[in-house]
Amino acid sequence: MDSIIFLSSGLFMGWSLGANDAANIFGTAVGTRMVRFRTAAAICSVFVLIGAVFSGTGTTEGLGALGAVNALPGSFVVAFSAALTVLWMTRAGLPVSTTQAIVGGIVGWNLFSGNPTDMTVLSRIVGTWIYGPIIAAVIAIPLYFLIKYLIESSSLHMIRLDRYTRGGLILAGAFGSFSLGANNIANVMGVFAPAAPFTGTSLFGLSVTGTQVLFFIGGLAIASGVITYSKRVMSTIGRNLYELSPVTAFIVIVATALVLFLFASEGLKEWLTVRGLPSFPLVPVSQSQACVGAVLGISIAKGGRNINFRLLGKIAFGWLTTPVIAALLGYVLLFFMQNVFMQPVYQ
Repeated sequence: MDSIIFLSSGLFMGWSLGANDAANIFGTAVGTRMVRFRTAAAICSVFVLIGAVFSGTGTTEGLGALGAVNALPGSFVVAFSAALTVLWMTRAGLPVSTTQAIVGGIVGWNLFSGNPTDMTVLSRIVGTWIYGPIIAAVIAIPLYFLIKYLIESSSLHMIRLDRYTRGGLILAGAFGSFSLGANNIANVMGVFAPAAPFTGTSLFGLSVTGTQVLFFIGGLAIASGVITYSKRVMSTIGRNLYELSPVTAFIVIVATALVLFLFASEGLKEWLTVRGLPSFPLVPVSQSQACVGAVLGISIAKGGRNINFRLLGKIAFGWLTTPVIAALLGYVLLFFMQNVFMQPVYQ
């Protein structure tokens, strides 16, 4: 029973991630009114679960290298402090990074417990906060020109183009949701993995490990956040930062999803490594940053006009403050958990 209580902060974190990061997958589609919110929420929920359960191991191991939180009360506090930070930013309508929040929480735990923070791992994760949006922009720019060329050369009727675009948005959203679950489930349940209370079992006829059971529960929490509280941030990404057409919305979703997939695919990493090629580290990356990078890539391709720089500045400020707030909040809450509630937060 105690284990379930301590897991509640991970469920809260999952709900916060669903409420905030679903905007980066379907916000542009919903914002341009090509896909209804209910349809987007249903598709996102299903594919987030699939990605979390069957492809979430790699990024969880990458995050665990930063700090293996080895006591459930400590895991509870780290996830709770990160979730509170994300919730506060979500209420402000800002698409912040759950990756930055959980990294801040882990660093706070490292400081409190006296465990050293692996600076190599930290720099690897922080590096994605810089080149993640750049990669998304680099993907979005040529994709924009390619799709523009295909549309102009095909002479599609407006009704047929609209139908193809709607279908493309749904397919891209499904892929993006899968990538979200695969990459960001580490932010939700990664800190609980070292002390996970579950054992292997059978789920819908499939054999799953105890960690995958943990990921399934976290995926359900993400889905609940998508359904209940993601509309506001969808508006921020979908309409306010930069006006997107349905076609450019499709490009943003694909570029964002590809960035998450690159940093979550164990198969891709193995394929590149075997051939002696540089590979992407398996770490959770900021989907919010990737999405904003893709939106800016579209703007650059169209001449750099009509960007809401004031809103972009607010988003950047949220990115900078999120890990700091999560680390400080986590440190304070760890003190209360150990000295007021008498629960060991580390071993």
